[in-house]
Amino acid sequence: MTTTYDAIIIGTGQAGPFLAQRLTQAGITVAIIERQSFGGTCINTGCIPTKTMVASAYAAHLARRAADFGVMTGDVSVDMKQVKARKDAVSDQSRVGLETWLKGMERCTVYTGHARFESPGEVSVGSERLTAERIFINVGGRATVPRLTGLDTIPYLTNSSMMHVDFLPEHLIIVGGSYIGLEFGQMFRRFGSAVTIIEMGDRLIQREDEDVSAAIKDIVEREGISIRLNATCIGFSKRDAAIDAQMDCAAGPAEVRGTHVLLAVGRRPNTDDLGLDKAGIAVDARGYIVVDDQLRTSAPGIWAVGDCNGKGAFTHTSFNDAEIVAANLIDNDPRRVTDRIPAYALYVDPPLGRAGLTEAAVRARGRAALIGKRAMTRVGRAVEKGETQGFMKIIVDAETKDILGAAILGTGGDEVIHSILDVMYAKAPYTVIRRAMHIHPTVSELVPTMLGEMQPLSGTPAAK
Repeated sequence: MTTTYDAIIIGTGQAGPFLAQRLTQAGITVAIIERQSFGGTCINTGCIPTKTMVASAYAAHLARRAADFGVMTGDVSVDMKQVKARKDAVSDQSRVGLETWLKGMERCTVYTGHARFESPGEVSVGSERLTAERIFINVGGRATVPRLTGLDTIPYLTNSSMMHVDFLPEHLIIVGGSYIGLEFGQMFRRFGSAVTIIEMGDRLIQREDEDVSAAIKDIVEREGISIRLNATCIGFSKRDAAIDAQMDCAAGPAEVRGTHVLLAVGRRPNTDDLGLDKAGIAVDARGYIVVDDQLRTSAPGIWAVGDCNGKGAFTHTSFNDAEIVAANLIDNDPRRVTDRIPAYALYVDPPLGRAGLTEAAVRARGRAALIGKRAMTRVGRAVEKGETQGFMKIIVDAETKDILGAAILGTGGDEVIHSILDVMYAKAPYTVIRRAMHIHPTVSELVPTMLGEMQPLSGTPAAK
C-alpha cells in the first residue's frame, strides 16, 4: 500500500521537527520518519547530554577549588552513576517531549523505522510505501572509526557509547585532540580519571589559530591531562585488563597503558543505506549529500538538511538549514547558506566562542587589518570569579571597519561572542561596539576597551 503526503521528512534531528512545524502550519501534510531515537545527535548523544555531564564535571572542579574562595568542603568524590542518571533525565525529558510534540502535531504523521528511497519520489519504511513531491533528508552523522593497527583486538568507545558509561575509567586514552576529544578529556579528568589525548597533528584543534591551540593545551595540561602530539602511527594491543597504545611521536614514550579508549577523530554522514542512487542524489567523496546554496540536492524536489550535507555539523547550523528551506518554500524569502557567518563554541572550561574568520584566514586575504587582544587576567569579572585562563581577540578590516572574526577563550566566552556576532550580521562597523556602554562588571564590558586598543595585524598591509 502506498500513502501520499505533500512532504516527507527523513530524520528528527534539529532540522526535521522545526521544518515539520513550519510546513504543517502552512497547510502541508507531512510524514516524518525516525529509525531510532527522536531528536538525533543533539538530544541523545551530543549537545544536551554531554553539556549536562560538563556541568557535573565543572561542579566537581569548583568543589575541589572551594578553599580558594574561603569555602571548606572536605574531600570531594564523584558518583558516576548519579552523573549518568542526571544526564539521562535531562536527555530523556527532551526526547520524550519532542516525540510527544511531533505525534500530536496536526497534519503530521510519524513513522518509525529505517527509510530508503525506492525512486525519486517514493520512500519505503518497512512494508510501508510513502510518496511526496517534496522530500527532506535529515539523517545526521555518526562517529568515524579509523583504521588503526590492533583496533579490532580491543574494546573501544565513541561519543555515542560514552553516554552509557556509569563508571570511572582508571585511565582513559583518547584518540583525537579536537572538540569531542578535549571536552570528554577534561570532563573525565575532573571526574577523577587519568587522561591521555593522542593527536596525529602537531597541535590541538588545528582549525583554530596557533595561539588558541596553545592556550587550550596549557589549560588542559594544568589539570593533569597528558597530551601527545605528532602521533603519526597509532596502534593498540590488549594486555590482560589493560590496553596498550603505541605511537610514533616527536617526544615522549612510544607506549601508553590505559584501561579504556575513546575514538574522537571526526564524524561521517548517515547516508550509506538510504538508496540515494535510486533517487539520483549525488554525494561527494566522503558521503555527504551535495547541495546548492538553498540546500537542494541534485534530484528535483529533494533537499538535504543538517549534518548529512556537510555544511556545518552543528545543532545551530542544522536548525538554520531548516530556517533557510522554510523561508524559501513558504515565506518567499530567498535565504542562502552563504548568508550565515561561521560561529561555534568549544565547551572546555573555560569555553571558546568563535565567530567569523581566524587570524590566519585574515592574513591570507591580503588586506589591511587590525587586531585587538586582551588576556583574561585583565578582565575584572574573570578575576572576581577566579577564572582568569584564556584571552579575547578580535580582528577588523582596517578600511571598511567591518569585524572579520573573533575568538573569546575565557569565562562566558560562549555567550560574549554573540554581541560581536550580531554586529557582524548587522554589517555595522566595529565602532558600534567600541562606542557602546556595556554593564560593569561583565566580561563583555572589556570588548569595547579591546577595540579601542587595536594594532595593525602583522602579515597584512596595515602592518607595513
